[in-house]
Amino acid sequence: MAEINLVHVYKYFYPSFSFKNFFRKKGALLGPREPHFALTDVNLTIPDARTTVVLGPTGCGKSTLLRIIGGLLPPDQGKVLFDGKDITELPPGERRIGMVFQDYALYPHLTVKTNILSYFFFKKWTKQWSDEMEMEAEEKYRRTSQLLGVKLEHLSGRFPPNLSSGEKQRVAIGRCITRDPSLFLMDEPFSHLDQPLREEYRRQLKALLSYFDVTTVYVTHDQHEALLLADRLVVMREGKIEQAGTPEEIYQAPRNLFVAEFFHPHPFLPAINLIPGDLMGPEYREKVIGIRPEDFSLRSPRVAGDYILPAQVVSVFKSPLAMEAAMRLKVKDRVFVEVPVPSGTSPSEGDEVGLVPSRMHIFDPLTGERTATHHLQVHL
Repeated sequence: MAEINLVHVYKYFYPSFSFKNFFRKKGALLGPREPHFALTDVNLTIPDARTTVVLGPTGCGKSTLLRIIGGLLPPDQGKVLFDGKDITELPPGERRIGMVFQDYALYPHLTVKTNILSYFFFKKWTKQWSDEMEMEAEEKYRRTSQLLGVKLEHLSGRFPPNLSSGEKQRVAIGRCITRDPSLFLMDEPFSHLDQPLREEYRRQLKALLSYFDVTTVYVTHDQHEALLLADRLVVMREGKIEQAGTPEEIYQAPRNLFVAEFFHPHPFLPAINLIPGDLMGPEYREKVIGIRPEDFSLRSPRVAGDYILPAQVVSVFKSPLAMEAAMRLKVKDRVFVEVPVPSGTSPSEGDEVGLVPSRMHIFDPLTGERTATHHLQVHL
């Protein structure tokens, strides 16, 4: 069991001393800028035996959060609990954690095999060694080789500087596995790999995580990667958690406009179409309406009814990487929306259609917060 709780965690950094950090105003030399808050009042539960993916734009605090969980950075305020026990001050080596980072963090002077089994060899060097432990280490190496889907014997005597990026990442993951940790921490481990290799490693990692059933925290800015790996998603912005939940919960009920626009599975369509509330009726005049592309259907423009939006097809296009088609429409000569082309239809530029939403999210235009989600039954 490994449930992690972060309780009111703050982390801030002061700018390093430099003349660039000082500035003059009306001839007066002023002091350094205010501290930068990397994390602000973070409260988060990471459930046991699930993969939690932390998603957000660059610089939002994802890696800082991971390093605080791993003990590589101390929080300036707050606590980190491991199965209810406060481990805020516990050194990284005593946290039963396996870590994999972007830069691999391998020991360049040690062979591949020694890197993978470094947990055991450090015990050997500190005289905490036995014949039983040596047998365990060899068995761990053999099992790790099998789990990674590749025999490591041909790499065992080589050194990290002589490995490819993919081989280095296999070694880093293998080292993480052999420790039998209660918690995996992974910080964009595949970001340096080419796209085909990245896809292959993602699938292998998904299988590994399912096999071990270990609590995992995975940091990424890649939404495709997040959807592939996540049992639970945490969306961050500017050091704060915007929303946490399953991918389905976050997609179907985004907490605010940022989450609605940031998280989406469509590679060539907008995450959500935003239209002025008054287009949907006077009761929505002071709101912003968000409608996912797949929540629109088409009707004949001659059919009247509640919530049917008259629109004109501006263009029809296909994804360069898929056979899916989409179209861009102008609604009531005011706003543009993009939606998938329904199967069995062949719209053309200039066609008049009726757009029918089946679900719409209501947002406050000032705060960006979602105030409601309406599932619509259109009366024709």
